[in-house]
Amino acid sequence: MPVTDPIADMLTCIRNAAKAGHRRVDVPASHSKEAIARLLAAEKYISNYKKIEDDKQGVLRIYLRYNEDNKPIIKGLKRISTPGRRVYVKRGEIPKVLGGLGTAVVSTSQGILTGQAALQRGLGGELVAKIW
Repeated sequence: MPVTDPIADMLTCIRNAAKAGHRRVDVPASHSKEAIARLLAAEKYISNYKKIEDDKQGVLRIYLRYNEDNKPIIKGLKRISTPGRRVYVKRGEIPKVLGGLGTAVVSTSQGILTGQAALQRGLGGELVAKIW
């Protein structure tokens, strides 16, 4: 069955795997999903990721992080802009997630960036998701 929102599917897979205590999760790969995984690794929400090539589109293997009490580092993931309702923000309207403790994911003309990086570069764009 085709997926209408692959980014939401990826975020749901990560959320479910973290709640279940899995150490890794596999999702179908794409350029935007790989950019989001790169951002999650840079912000230390996940430990690492790697792209596994196959005969089709490839698979992204995402390695989740847990604290010393085996609680997931990622407490929540929320998809904001969906295929049915796109949400765009100007550079001054990028929200702070949990007062700066979380991360906003923004798709800009220079790629997928954190809200803070987009603000520093003076860019707005599509508000993809919020992570905390």
